Amino acid sequence: MYSTLFVTVIVTAVVLVLAAYVIAKLIGPRSYNKIKGEPYECGIPTHGSSWLPVSIGYYLFAILFLMFDIETVFLYPWAMVVHEFGVKAIASIGFFLLVLVFGLAYAWRKGALEWK
Repeated sequence: MYSTLFVTVIVTAVVLVLAAYVIAKLIGPRSYNKIKGEPYECGIPTHGSSWLPVSIGYYLFAILFLMFDIETVFLYPWAMVVHEFGVKAIASIGFFLLVLVFGLAYAWRKGALEWK
């Protein structure tokens, strides 16, 4: 039973993808010219080299955001099991949050959160 269902799902997926591709090729626009192939940014033609140096602040800010965003995701599983583990769970999450606060304070003190 499961094998026929699996084959049916796979065949349906392949047919739908192929049908979407064929329909897009049949009714899609076909006007190609040199201007459409050029790279653009906000509709303004680029002048000079596109390889400009980017401030490291953008990367630091993004890494800090991802770090704190991902670490706060770990709070959800803890919240689901806190009633089972009691004081041990509260102590462990307290230490976890303390490390997060120290990391945030360190980044703040170093000026990583200032947008320059």
